[in-house]
Amino acid sequence: MPPPLPHDVPFREAFRVWLRIALLSFGGPAGQIAVMHRILVEEKRWIGEHRFLHALNYCMLLPGPEAQQLAIYIGWLMHRTKGGLLAGTLFVLPGFIAILALSYLYAALGNVGMVEGLFFGLKAAVLAIVINAVVRIGKRALRNNVMLGIAAAAFVAIFFLDIAFPLIILGAALIGFVGGKAGSPLFRVGGGHGPEGASGLADGDSLLGAELPAHARPNRAWSLKISAICLTLWLTPVALLLLALGPDNVFSQIATFFSRMAVVTFGGAYAVLSYVAQAAVQNYGWLAPGEMLDGLGMAETTPGPLIQVVQFVGFMGAFREAAPLDPWLAATLAAILTTWVTFVPCFLWIFLGAPYVERLRDNAALSGAMTAITAAVVGVVLNLAVWFGLHVVFAEVGEWRGAGLRLLIPDVASLDVAALVLSVAALLAIFRFGVGMLKVLGTCALAGVLLSLL
Repeated sequence: MPPPLPHDVPFREAFRVWLRIALLSFGGPAGQIAVMHRILVEEKRWIGEHRFLHALNYCMLLPGPEAQQLAIYIGWLMHRTKGGLLAGTLFVLPGFIAILALSYLYAALGNVGMVEGLFFGLKAAVLAIVINAVVRIGKRALRNNVMLGIAAAAFVAIFFLDIAFPLIILGAALIGFVGGKAGSPLFRVGGGHGPEGASGLADGDSLLGAELPAHARPNRAWSLKISAICLTLWLTPVALLLLALGPDNVFSQIATFFSRMAVVTFGGAYAVLSYVAQAAVQNYGWLAPGEMLDGLGMAETTPGPLIQVVQFVGFMGAFREAAPLDPWLAATLAAILTTWVTFVPCFLWIFLGAPYVERLRDNAALSGAMTAITAAVVGVVLNLAVWFGLHVVFAEVGEWRGAGLRLLIPDVASLDVAALVLSVAALLAIFRFGVGMLKVLGTCALAGVLLSLL
């Protein structure tokens, strides 16, 4: 008797699998994707290697968190719409609960010495983790000089020229599309920050098989219906807040900014965070640079998408501009609102596009575009690493603009020696001794607490 197809696997079992993935999804997109690959490809053998990487590369083309979108995509392949809803919701839920609890603690006790020390230590570990992400993505994406050139150009464009993310991604996609269509082998590089040590399970040997499932074929009526539902769920709260409170209210600002982020921020979580950090700190004043790093430390130490840090951003913004509401109520509502407008669009992108993308698994031009985008992401994440690094080890970082350039200039006198030493120690632990991420985070957090007691 042949094994059941994934969409015939009992839904209760799918629930257990996706909950397990959600609870184990630490370490940002690289770690989360590795967990999904290990469980779904290697252990459960529900889908094959090629199909997994094809889905991942499509998700990297989209704005927003590619790890959660990949979960939605695979859940949809296995159990249609309800499978996508199950996988995408469970992937976010544990992290939402954990970061909400940590946000309460931060808002209540953030100025207590030990708590400050805890987050001081986490910042150093986060810097090391972001740099590690650059290296891990780079090893898989930058396998020839063309890919290196695309990554370097992306870094210069965003760090020195302050060019918008969408334009960088669009430029890389056009280059890759042309190169792939021309049949250049330089654009046949493996996808993104996928799992290392891939099993190579053939699609035909997986439970799903190599053929396109009936429910995965394009259906215009279904696409229009699901798109209308997702758009309504996403934009109705935004419209109601704007009408009721006006554009200058903090809830309206949160709803519009993070809805806009959901559309224009490409390149995965690390790339998005640079955009969010600059806007939240410089434009809206919701957070200080150090607090943004504290929030990232929360996201790194909890399961789920790294971009869940936006929940903390919304929480703190409303907590400080709560009137006439109680600050705790306002902050809780803002955390829910931020999460809603950030993640609901992800379901729209997958349900609308995945049926058509599944038919393009062997399209060379599309694969070339995806490969080039992955290379550009390396440059964008490197920008984030430099931005974080400067704000971790220097208390004051200025900005100079002129002749079309932007330069970040740290105040040398504001160098934090303890932060520098702790950051170097975290880097050595990860790169030289191969210490795991959670151990590095825990050790740095403990070191920060001990320093606060001295």
